[in-house]
Amino acid sequence: MSRRSLSLSLPVALAAPLLLAGCFEQQRDTVTSEGGERISVAMLQPPRSGLTPLSDDAFKLSRWSNAETLIRLDTNSDPQPFLATEWEQRDAKTWRFVIRDGVAFHDGTMLTASDVVNSLTAATQATPKPRILDGVNMTIEADGDNAVIVRTEKDDPLIPNRLSSPQLAILAAKAYGDDGRVNPVEAGTGPFVLKEINGTTSARLDRFDDYWGEPAAAAGIDADYVPDGTARAAALRTGAADVVEAIPVSQVALLDPELVHEVPMPRTNTLYLNTEKGPMADPGLRAAAREAIDRAAIVNTVYEGRADIAAGLLGPALAWASDYREPLEERTAPGVPDGTEITLATFTDRAELPEVAVLLEQQLTQAGFKVNQEVREYAHIEADALAGEFDAFILSRATVLDSGDPVAYMFSDFACAGSFNIAQLCDPAVDEALAYAAEQPTGEGRRQAIIDAEAAILRTDAAIPMLHERVIQGESARVAGAERDPRERMLITEKTAIDAESES
Repeated sequence: MSRRSLSLSLPVALAAPLLLAGCFEQQRDTVTSEGGERISVAMLQPPRSGLTPLSDDAFKLSRWSNAETLIRLDTNSDPQPFLATEWEQRDAKTWRFVIRDGVAFHDGTMLTASDVVNSLTAATQATPKPRILDGVNMTIEADGDNAVIVRTEKDDPLIPNRLSSPQLAILAAKAYGDDGRVNPVEAGTGPFVLKEINGTTSARLDRFDDYWGEPAAAAGIDADYVPDGTARAAALRTGAADVVEAIPVSQVALLDPELVHEVPMPRTNTLYLNTEKGPMADPGLRAAAREAIDRAAIVNTVYEGRADIAAGLLGPALAWASDYREPLEERTAPGVPDGTEITLATFTDRAELPEVAVLLEQQLTQAGFKVNQEVREYAHIEADALAGEFDAFILSRATVLDSGDPVAYMFSDFACAGSFNIAQLCDPAVDEALAYAAEQPTGEGRRQAIIDAEAAILRTDAAIPMLHERVIQGESARVAGAERDPRERMLITEKTAIDAESES
């Protein structure tokens, strides 16, 4: 029996659970007899660019353990060996990476330095460039058969971190067409080989028996794209899917609590205050806004308790942050709003933000501000926010970009020259702290410098972090070893398996 897509309309998803379950059970019986079971996954979004690794689709290939990179990051975002076994920095602009021996591509060819040069060069020449290479000019050349030299135009201590981005995965030569397109089918090096891309409906991967590492426990992956959150939850509830991305909070109460797992995200819901003009240019009024916010009320009311109260810009998704953070001293004393009128803005694209705005208006009003709200679609409000047209702006902001390092986010949002500086902040102490952090190599010294920069930003009250978001991942009782990754790079790995004893 052929697979049936999980991309169902709501009535079908709710009315035909037995049909779905029966279809999948029949498939599971078939693959079990062939040696191991397949894992079905309901993905949040369909691919936007045909699963090319030079786009955000790369994160799907990574989450399926299909395409691999030279480097991977540990829980502290420090670089670790992957397709490169070792590396050295020869000078501020030059790095050498040794390529792992005995790695087979899914098409049967063997990984060499020339393949690494080919893949990375394709990324540097892509239009548009992968996000991880924004502002980075990089050249790559082979150094014999088993090493490459990476040179950058500017000093960049994050080159190993950059090379961990799924957008810089290494694929076989056959993947790259003369027209600039990249076809990842049977071209990766991971424990699962991509066999079929069914447009924006589904994808099929099989176990790759010649994988250089530990063989995959599962026989394969059947991935369906299910944008509707209710349908994704129904797929988990009925057993049609083994692993489900991003279950809406509204659906959690309908599910067995043992199937629901909350993953902290590197995303902070922050109130940005205009430091350049208007009432919030007064540090005392910014401090008054800081003191007025009841973070727990927002978390419990809007997020139904499924978020973390913010202690800083960086949340529990960066597990190291709390180890370095100390209580802030030398805070500005709160002023007296006394009816000061402010405009509080946000956007509708993230459903929870207008609700946050309603609560914030109540809290700020109680503190003495007179609040006017402005809520639009993001496309219609971004330009005004960046131009400083609002006194306060609520934003859900990713704090760790593709390198696994938060300095780029901090610079973008809070440096004088930052391109996303909604708070219009230009503070010499902040710029000095960010510059110092950017120069540090990865490791403890850089982490401490990042927290010092965070403290410098928070002392200005240009940004008031309110909460850190979580994503809710669903896993059926029969699944073992699915990854719960805050960076959303891993999901199904060679260790993910089906526990036959848990079958109902």
